[in-house]
Order: sequence, then structure tokens, then C-alpha cells
Amino acid sequence: MKPRRTPQSLGAFAGGVITTILASALVGQAVSADDDRDRRAQRYEDLSLFTSVLELVRGSYVEEVDEHALLMSAMRGILEDLDPHSSFMNADAFEDMQVETKGEFHGLGIEISKETGAYIEVVSPIDGTPAKRAGIESRDRITSICPTVLPEDWAEPCRGTTEMTLFEAVSLMRGKRGTSITIYIIREGMTEPQRFEITRDTVKVASVRAEIVDPGIGHLKISSFQERTGRDVRARLRDLEEENETELSGLVLDLRDNPGGLLNQAVEVADQWLGEGLVVYTQGRDERERTEYNSSDRVLEAGYPIVVLVNEGSASASEIVAGALQDHHRAIVLGVTTFGKGSVQTVYPLDGGAGLRLTTALYYTPAGRSIQEVGITPDLVVKQSDNPKLGFPKRRRVREKDLEGHFTQSDATGLENGSAPPTRILEHEQIPAVIGPESGEPLESAAPEVVDAQLTRAVEVLKSWNYFEDLRRLQLGDDPDATGTVGESTVAAAERDEG
Repeated sequence: MKPRRTPQSLGAFAGGVITTILASALVGQAVSADDDRDRRAQRYEDLSLFTSVLELVRGSYVEEVDEHALLMSAMRGILEDLDPHSSFMNADAFEDMQVETKGEFHGLGIEISKETGAYIEVVSPIDGTPAKRAGIESRDRITSICPTVLPEDWAEPCRGTTEMTLFEAVSLMRGKRGTSITIYIIREGMTEPQRFEITRDTVKVASVRAEIVDPGIGHLKISSFQERTGRDVRARLRDLEEENETELSGLVLDLRDNPGGLLNQAVEVADQWLGEGLVVYTQGRDERERTEYNSSDRVLEAGYPIVVLVNEGSASASEIVAGALQDHHRAIVLGVTTFGKGSVQTVYPLDGGAGLRLTTALYYTPAGRSIQEVGITPDLVVKQSDNPKLGFPKRRRVREKDLEGHFTQSDATGLENGSAPPTRILEHEQIPAVIGPESGEPLESAAPEVVDAQLTRAVEVLKSWNYFEDLRRLQLGDDPDATGTVGESTVAAAERDEG
């Protein structure tokens, strides 16, 4: 416990906070003298109230309080009510964020998600990591976490995850290489949670993987947009050509469960297949705060057909890439509606190693569409083969629209003075969930082998000339044939000067 300060020391500190906040708040647009006077009076009143609360908690709370922890909590609280993606990061959290964008950190190596009041769910374990080696699987639910070193406010060795935030869970599971942590997992077929003790290690996230899935057809999987993603995409495309021993005849660009990352890397990836033109633009609250991100005037890849795979976990920077390729009629988007994160967060370093992640703009696809809250609508809807077994009900995955305090679609279109124009998309057919090998019956009644229905369907589409003949006509500005119809397709999203 830190030594107790005198009331005067806290009062002086709070007074400094008031002075700093007022100095910043009074810099802005010119207002009338009366309005300015009223606003300043309200600010002084509110900040005086804030100081009074700090003094009362410090002097009268039943237990001695750590003033530093109290003020850190107050700063987190300032950001909590803004939107789900703005946050204050202490020095440790800020360092973790910086390390993660480099694609390397110490921990277990799992991607997780969470709904309010529910267990933490494993999206997927990362290949070659401690979690993968320990047997953690996608769709596992983490029921409780038991860290080796208990936080100061813990009285018990383990704590359930239903009331944890994702940030708290990540903080607990990350740690120095060689240290261990225990987690309890429940999955299909288990009657009670099973104990897993896992030793942390260096997790190197390979953001790009590639393979030939059919003669001439490559599968390029991007798991996140890190500092080296654009360069790694170019390298993996060269590997595919070498393995294929000639140019590709088609490509599946897999952005499923890609939570986003760096905006500049999303632009660099899209630039592989686009000629000169707009990839994405961001718009702040002021009309003058518009920034455009354009592709170069040379296309780095050949004109082979592309299918982009997306799902509910495709967010932010992955939605930027899918939206740009869709708007320029360069690719067919296949899968299910994406997450729908259409906001940009800028990261500001603060004194003492802390950081601030603040939503500063919304972004829009080349056609002027915002996908905030609504997500990207695929050109071809194909659901995945994830039917649950009896006894373990399937849960709807969380999207942007489920997050408390999110910006709405009307907020996003309001910044653009109205809704974006509809975009022509392909609607050849609505694909059924998953069908068996020949019978046409649901997969669950066929063989127990797990089939990636979306990838399988993407390869089939690449072999079909009709889809891409329609796409070629759209690129030329012509109407597709009778099987192509006009519909609305919604897109866009970025993160931090992060996408």
C-alpha cells in the first residue's frame, strides 16, 4: 500500500487537474460571450464536484485507498461512456498494445471474444502457441482464470469470467515467458469444466499464411493487420506462384475472424489488386477533417479473379479491404455479414508511459458507404458448417451493434449529410447453410468430417466464369445480365490510425 497523502496534497493535485482540463476545454470554436461564460461556469462547477468526490473517498472511505489507482480508475471512467473502442491504457496496457501491432508478445496465444454476462469464448488458438499445444480449441468457453500471482484485490485463487471484461482477461493471461497460469475450459461433450495449466511463451503471430487449395487457385489467409502485413502478403503471393509454377488462375483472400489492426496496412494490402483510386476515406466531426487513402497507379498483381471470405469476426481493417475490392468490382465477397466497426481510433502517447485510444473519425468505402453497425453485406451469402451438437447450444456471435454505447448507422450517415447511394451487387443465388457431399442433406447427417463450406464454395465460384463475367461488366460500367440485380451493400471500418 502506498503511503497516505495529506488532504492538501490531493487538493493541490486536483486543482492542477482542473486547471489543465479547463485550459484544454477553453480552446475551441468561438462562441458568444454569454455562452462562453455559461460553459465556463458549468465546467468549474463540475470539476469542483469531481474534486469533492475525490476528497471524500480519500478521507472517509472505510479502507485506505491507493490514490494512484483511484485516479487511474477515474481516467478509465472518462472514456468508458464515450464508445466501446475509446479507452485509457496504463503503461503496461499501452506497451502490450504496441507490442501486439508488431506481431509478438508473451502469453498463451488465443483470440477471445465475450458477450455481457457470458463466459469468455475462444475464437481460435494461434498455431504453434502454448494454448494450441495444450489442446485449447475454437469455441471453447473459459469459465474461470487462476493466475499464478494473484492481483491485490483477489481473495480467492480463481475468478469466474462472466463478470470479467476482455481487457481484464487478456491482462491476466499475458505474462512473462516461462510463468504458468491455470484456466478452466468447458466445451461440447464435457459435463463440467476441465483444468488446463499452461506455461506462457513468446507468441509470434504470423499474420499471413498461404497454400494452393486447387490447381491454380491460392488461399491467402490474413489473421490481422500488423506492421509487416503488406510485405508478408507480397511474399506469400510469390510463394504461391512458385508452388503453382505459374501465375495463379484465381485467389481466395480469407479475412474471416480478422479483427483488424493498422489502417495503413489495410490500404497497402488492397493496393495489391487495385489500380489508382480511392481505397477508403475517414471523416471527423468537422467537414474539413476528411482524409483520403488511395492506391498507387500500378497494379502489383495479375487480373486473376478473387473471392474474399468474410464472417462475423471480420472487422475494421479487414472490412476496409473487403469494401474497397467490392466497390471497385475487383472481387466477389462471400460469407456472412461482417462485424460492422466503422470507426477510426487514434492512439496518443501520454506521460508516464500511458496511452489514450480515442475514436477520432468514421470511415467510408470508395462508394461512400459506412458499415458502422451494419457490416459488409456479402455478394454471395454462404453460412459455415458449425451446427452444434446436442447439449451445447449454438450462440449468436457478437457484432458492433451489440456493444453498449456504439455509434449507430444514422450517426455515421449523418456525418455525410444523408445515406450513401446503393451499390450494385451480384445476387445469383442465396446459398444454403451447408450441404452434404451428394445427397443435398445438411452436413450434420452426413459424414462427421469437418468441412469448410465457405472455402469450398469460394473455390467453386472461382471455377465459374459467369460470376466474373458479371463482375467484368460492372468494372466497365455496364449492367450485368439478368442474373445480376441492384441491391444495397453496406461496408467500411478502421481502427487506430488503427483499422
